[in-house]
Amino acid sequence: MNLDLLLDNLTNPALLFFILGIVAARLKSDLEIPQNTSKFISLYLLFSIGFKGGQELAHSHFDMEIIWSALFGVFIAIIIPIYCFFILKQKFSVENSGAIAAAYGSVSAVTFVTAVSFLEIQKYHYSGHMVAIMALMEAPAIIVGVILMRMYDKKTTVKAKLSPVIRHSLTNGSVLLILGSLVIGYLASDQQAMGIKPFTTDIFKGFLAIFLLDMGIISGKKLDVFFRSGWSPVVFAFVIPLINGVLASVASQWVTEEVGNRFILAILAASASYIAVPAAMKIVAPKANPGLFLPMALAVTFPFNITFGMPIYLTVILNT
Repeated sequence: MNLDLLLDNLTNPALLFFILGIVAARLKSDLEIPQNTSKFISLYLLFSIGFKGGQELAHSHFDMEIIWSALFGVFIAIIIPIYCFFILKQKFSVENSGAIAAAYGSVSAVTFVTAVSFLEIQKYHYSGHMVAIMALMEAPAIIVGVILMRMYDKKTTVKAKLSPVIRHSLTNGSVLLILGSLVIGYLASDQQAMGIKPFTTDIFKGFLAIFLLDMGIISGKKLDVFFRSGWSPVVFAFVIPLINGVLASVASQWVTEEVGNRFILAILAASASYIAVPAAMKIVAPKANPGLFLPMALAVTFPFNITFGMPIYLTVILNT
């Protein structure tokens, strides 16, 4: 891996604010971001990414690369939870295996937002349609996870109806906002977009830094609960994202030549959902333990991806 790229990423102010949040939580500081403020910032980040993606899409030509990239994204969102489920089933219950598999097959919008900032720092372009692909990848993994739980759950503790899960996946606030912003950005003229550019572009990195500070505080508070679960979830939360990200980094060369697009596909494959999946599992698999899959995604996989994962995936892409 390129050492300069790693060091550059580790001195990124947004990442350092994330680390500050973890330190604050471990020191039991009273530092915190008010919940309403945190929610506003997360909505702002999704809006900004969606709107800028729509603007990019408006200046792009529709071609087969978009179709192949979308199919690739959906494919990895289906295949990842399948093999993760059978690995996890050796150690965990069917409900927990299905929930964790769904989380690692689905995507993290916050990781996506951080990856976009990383690409901007490294001066690599990504296409607007990658925003839509991210949204497309959220639901398939959840559905696959539920189907696997229903197939292997002998006690039938998993609720039978898939329709609430599908509906929740499609109406999930983050998905709806980012897709809606994508459409609005696509429809807006260049002159109209310039009118809100200071809001969508100039303050983005500052808001991202504050948001990652909040994520660090949340992650730091969950570490104690998580490490009591033993080493199996820790190892899984480190190794599987790395494998998924590296494989997607290599395989993506067959669907797109754009470095930024390949990187986005890799980071989506490596990321794990800690917003949509917990909400969905509460509906269909109430016996799945959120104290297990939530810290895995948030306290281990997310920090790994934004510190070491992103430089690794970009290095693999640049060398394949």
